[in-house]
Parts: sequence; C-alpha cells; structure tokens
Amino acid sequence: MSKDVVTEDSGNAIAGSSYGDTRHWTPSRRDFLRMLGAGAAVAAASPLSAFANNTSAVALRSRLLQDDRFWASINSMFVLDPNRTFMNIGTAGSMPKISLDIFDEENRTKARNSGSGYTNLLADRTKVAPGFGVDPDELAFSANTSSGMCHAILGLDWKAGDVVVTTNHEHPGGDVPLRIAEHRYGIEVSRVPMPVGNDQTAETYVNLFQQRINQLRASGKRVKAMMWSSPTYKTGTMLPIAELMEVAKQNELISIVDGAHLPGMMAYDYAKLGMDFMSGAGHKWQCGPGSTGILVVRNKIRASNPLPLPKWYPIHTSSYPTTPPVRTTTGTATYDIGSIITSCGSLHTPMFSALVKACEMWDQIGRKKIETYDLTLSQYLKEKIAERWGVERLYSPKDDPRLVSAITSFNPFHNAIDVLNSTKSGTFVSRMLSDYNRGFVIRNVNVPVINSQADHWPVRISTHLWHNASDVDRLVDAMWDLSKKLA
Repeated sequence: MSKDVVTEDSGNAIAGSSYGDTRHWTPSRRDFLRMLGAGAAVAAASPLSAFANNTSAVALRSRLLQDDRFWASINSMFVLDPNRTFMNIGTAGSMPKISLDIFDEENRTKARNSGSGYTNLLADRTKVAPGFGVDPDELAFSANTSSGMCHAILGLDWKAGDVVVTTNHEHPGGDVPLRIAEHRYGIEVSRVPMPVGNDQTAETYVNLFQQRINQLRASGKRVKAMMWSSPTYKTGTMLPIAELMEVAKQNELISIVDGAHLPGMMAYDYAKLGMDFMSGAGHKWQCGPGSTGILVVRNKIRASNPLPLPKWYPIHTSSYPTTPPVRTTTGTATYDIGSIITSCGSLHTPMFSALVKACEMWDQIGRKKIETYDLTLSQYLKEKIAERWGVERLYSPKDDPRLVSAITSFNPFHNAIDVLNSTKSGTFVSRMLSDYNRGFVIRNVNVPVINSQADHWPVRISTHLWHNASDVDRLVDAMWDLSKKLA
C-alpha cells in the first residue's frame, strides 16, 4: 500500500488515492479510510508468512498476533452482528461500510434522477482489472460465479463428441452448464475422482488429469477442454492452477476455472496464469453485494498461454455487433470481450459500484496481505484440528502450500463413522450456532470419497479478514466440546 493513500489534506481528500475528493462523504466512509491508514503502518511493519519454517500452531498464533491491531481495525469496517462469529464466507460475505454507503447513495441518486443502467461499465472495469492482473477488455462483471460459468461453457463452439475432463467435486454452477452442453451439443464429460485429506501434492492432480487425458485419447476420444474448481467448495483443496495450466497447454486444451472463492481470498495475477476463463464471485470473499461476479476471459495471446483463443460466442448480451468479431492471434485485443459480456440491457449500476468499492478497499489493504492473513488463519485452524482430532480427520490438505486455501473441511465427530450421517452433521452445524457464546456460523457439505459407498458429511469453515486467532481458538474449543456431547 502506498503511504500516499493514508494522508489527508486540509480538504479531507485522500491524497494519491483512487477515492478522490471525500468531502461529500458520510462520516463512516471518512472514518473507514482513516482506520485503513492507521492499520497500514502496522501491516508494513509485520508482514505475515503462512508457510515459514515453523508452522506449528504456537508459531502460527504468534505470527497472527503480530498483526492483531491492524486486523481489528479492518474488522471495525464491517457491520457484522457481534453476537455471531461468521465463518461461512464460502457461501456469503458481508459488504464493508464503504460499499454499503456507496450502494445507498447511488440507489438514491438513481431514483432521484430516474437514472439509466444502459452501460458496459468500462470505467468500473478499468478500476478493478489491475487488481486481478488483467486488462479491462479481459474482465467482465457477471451476476455470480454460476452466471460466469454459463457464459464460459455455453458460449464455446462445441461439437458432438467433444470431451471435457473435470472432477467429481464440482459445484452445480459448473456442472449444470456442462449438463446443458451434453444435452444440447452432444459433448461428453469425464470426471476424475478427487482424493481428500492431507496426503496429496500438486503433482497428484497433474498426474490424475494427464492420465485421464491419455486414457481418453488412447480410446479415440477427442478431448477439448479441462474444467476444475480452485479451490473446490467441498474440501477447500486449491487444485493447483499453474500446474494444471501446464497440462492444459501441453495438451492444447481450453481451460475453464470455477474460481468462486478466488476474488477477495487469493492475490492471483490471471494474465500470468493464462487460463481461458475464470469465473469468481463478487459476494463471497470479495465482500461485494449479491448478484455480482468477476469473469476473466483470455482475450489476447501472451507468453503465459500461447495457444489460439478458443472460438466463443456470447450467450447473454445486448451489444453483439452486426459483423461477428474476430478473435486476435496476437498480443493486441481486437475487441472488448468484457464489454460484450457485461452489457445486457439496463444494469443495476449501484450494485456494481458497491462491488468496485470493495475491490478498491482490497487493493488499498493489499491483496497479498489479505491472502497471507487468510491462509495463516486457515493453517492455524488446520494445525489445531490435527493436534486435537488427528491429521487424518482433515479433508483439506495442509502441508503442500500449492493446495491450501482459506477453506477447511474436516470430520469433527468423536465417533468418526458419524461423518456418514447427514442428519447428525446438520445437527452439529445448527448447534454450533445455538449452543455457544457468539454462535458460530459454519456449514456442512457432502463429499464423495474414493472407496466409500456413501458421501461423507464433514463441516466446512472459512477464515477471513474479520477473524483472528482467538476466534479460531474459541471455534476449536466449541467443536471439541460439541463432538463429545454428540458422541
């Protein structure tokens, strides 16, 4: 973060920041930036590293406490109910005050002026795109991850018999458009069974995908694309994008990433990763409003992915030109694909303005700073689970840093076999909220497990920038207590 961002001049404008003149702002929005500035000095003085030499729970907790004052100031920028501990960000985040202010302000302005929503939001996309490492023409705003996955999958020029290699841990947001493509275009979907737990590495997934591609091609199948989730919503395993992109490029395949949890959690440069499509949520870890999403579409040739751009048509737009646009074969875009996707009738512009403010807040704090804090919290939680329950209870990997995310899934039951009982798993989730001080909002999820005849039902926990080490301590103690009560 630039120190210029936190300097106020006599006119209450934040010098050098993207926020401009703040004199008309509400006090809460001015306080917001002052707190951000106050925390920045602490942030710069004590950078975290989730995967230093010592990743014991004690060492991780000590590292988290170094930054405690800064993250407490960030916590105060949200309006979260203090009587609850919200650890289900993988389902829904929470807008910060600055986004709530701009949402309210622009809604009222729009109503007062009977404002139009006919726009491609280019100015907003131009503000947001650098935070994701792409150009504005490569970034579109969508309704959510599922919407973006429909854009990506259903817009491709499929032929009957084309095969997509994916996993058995995908979300309906990706599975449903694949099913539509099966029924409409006659494609085939080949699913790789996913391992769970800590005994896996990035190479595990490289080998699984490559072996499946080899098997399919040896049998005469025409493999056209790879689709996978990073991280998976079931276990939080960060299927390794860089490594899987090498598989995609070596096999000349279209790459589609369900990145629902990436925006706001991870500080990825999507141009360097080079995937053809990445669809992420605006309302989860990025803490924008509901019905917002980030869709990154490869729109030029870079060294990160020299393959030709796939033939693709928009499926949801009101700005498609009379003459079909021709995709570039160079490093210069021939048209703004992000505008074509974003522009569809009259948009609810205040909603996307609120998302942009949340993205700007992340950029001001530092996306890498947030990623490191989230992953350190998650690593601390995983180490405490391993100490209390045993590492074999984790459905999420913890030791290969290429596979970790801020989502943790594990079996909390005293009797391990109870993880097969969906009702008992649901009871665990509901009682974590009802039975403990500052009740914990978590969730459970069904997980297909290799060699198991029935799905497992572990609990899933999300750690984000409004949590701290004490929240994790209280959570683990409460889960341990409840596991004994339900034994």
